[in-house]
Amino acid sequence: MANRAEVREFLMSRRAKVTPEAAGLPAGLNRRVAGLRRSEVATLAGVSVEYYARLERGTIAGASAGVLDAIARALQLDETERSHLLDLARAADGIPTSGRPRRRSSKPSPARVGLQWALDSITDAIAFVRNQHQDLLATNELGAAFYSPVIGDGGRVPNLARFQFLDPASRDFYPDWDLFAEMCVSIMRAEAGRDPYDKGLQDLVGELSTRSDVFRTLWGAHNVRTHGSGTKRFNHPIVGEVSLAYEELVITADPGSIMMVYTAEPGSPSAERLRLLGSWAAEHSAAQP
Repeated sequence: MANRAEVREFLMSRRAKVTPEAAGLPAGLNRRVAGLRRSEVATLAGVSVEYYARLERGTIAGASAGVLDAIARALQLDETERSHLLDLARAADGIPTSGRPRRRSSKPSPARVGLQWALDSITDAIAFVRNQHQDLLATNELGAAFYSPVIGDGGRVPNLARFQFLDPASRDFYPDWDLFAEMCVSIMRAEAGRDPYDKGLQDLVGELSTRSDVFRTLWGAHNVRTHGSGTKRFNHPIVGEVSLAYEELVITADPGSIMMVYTAEPGSPSAERLRLLGSWAAEHSAAQP
């Protein structure tokens, strides 16, 4: 995940997505690629062909914000892609935006007591904390019951990306498996752009690339995204299918970690199924020695 290679492949993949027609340019004859030529991106961005070619070779350190904005406009990047390009440039300048130490340990840290208390205070929704490596660090009681297929019997820290790509049970748990897979990898790509020196993320990408053809293909697409908010469908082994709204909350005290909260529309079948799952979780917890 060297930064120069990441820059090169990201810019090339975005250039390939923009057709001359979409950029307002004549397609012309004898085009060997569907996307824009380097010379066309340079013209649209108002830079020399030589300078853009240097950027696309990965030499992005020192590029001004104005030039990067012009490149983003020429390549028709959305806001997440533009932020990713800026993150790559900052990392090339030696300033990873994550604020995390370089080459940090890949061992996940346990959740702080106060953070666990905050999770436990959420009783009618699924709440959990994950880090930038997709490790599931802590949950509330309903979250533990909901993510029981991911958590399993304990041992290794549960990881959402490993579950997605290496556990066959994920195909049942995620009815929209292909969408979840693309989202997972795109979020990881954005994290890699923020801090290309994160050893834990490097190790995870290496493991999944070796063991999953789907992951390797999606990683090579260089798509990025933010999570934020939305809705997802799940098929839980105990209560069946639920449709949940999610909100992502940044934990400022723990850079790289976020809290996810899943809720169901009040009065909906999904809300009733979450209530049943909560009752099951309480009974199961009370039965434990």
